[in-house]
Amino acid sequence: MNGVINVYKPVGCTSFDVVAALKKICNTGKVGHTGTLDPLASGVLPVCIGKATKIVDYIMEDIKIYKTQLKLGITTDTYDLEGKVTSSKDVDVNDEEILRVIKKYLGQTSQIPPMYSAIKVNGKKLYDLARAGIEIERKGRLITIYDICDISISLPYVNFIVKCSKGTYIRSLCYDIGRDLNCGAVMTKLERIRSGNFSIENSINIQSLNAENVGDYLISIENALEKYKKVNLDKMFKKLLINGVKMNDPALIDNVEENVIYRVYSDNDFIGLGLRTSKEFKIIKLLITG
Repeated sequence: MNGVINVYKPVGCTSFDVVAALKKICNTGKVGHTGTLDPLASGVLPVCIGKATKIVDYIMEDIKIYKTQLKLGITTDTYDLEGKVTSSKDVDVNDEEILRVIKKYLGQTSQIPPMYSAIKVNGKKLYDLARAGIEIERKGRLITIYDICDISISLPYVNFIVKCSKGTYIRSLCYDIGRDLNCGAVMTKLERIRSGNFSIENSINIQSLNAENVGDYLISIENALEKYKKVNLDKMFKKLLINGVKMNDPALIDNVEENVIYRVYSDNDFIGLGLRTSKEFKIIKLLITG
């Protein structure tokens, strides 16, 4: 079984729980998710099965969209409701101030990840250090927030939708907003409603999947990569490309753009993902299943 399942993860289970369930359902050890959701978060979690685990990184690179709620006036050590309360303050801000602070996070910014995260520093996961009572200085990581919309304010709660890049911690965004408003904030709800081409409307709850129906929800590897342009090359190139040969034949490279990843077909057979540099074209991820 090879492909991707657009899983909906409910609140209360971990991303690892989803992977473990699908390993059992699909009777395979080759299962990988494409971006962790915390236990208190829900939403879209594309999971790769079999040979599709080769494309985990390509799916993870996609833009994410989250429906979020924060509560002003309180902070916790995890930046969400799972943690211990670290401060509590009165909320003395108006809607205009809240909107101004939220909008300042649009665009590219350096975000400091929370201590309770799976990021490794010197080989140790931050959440392991945090659980041991150790807090270390974290370096900021460049992230991009493309849009923050549907903002609804009903103090002390603020609801909004965030469109962002891979690696963005919405918990940290909520924390930063509360810090800038001088009253603190904690993330109270999080639902991922989109991950690249995978939307909540087309997802299937992990609790509804079983060995009998899982095949009905399996998306082929090539369809999971449909965001990439398609190029169909002459069959004379097929064996060379499969064997990793870098091609500089004008008959091939003149038909594709530079520095653009393509879904590569030869004689209408899907081979994998290819990329042209200024001088040559090559397969960067071989995915042929035949």
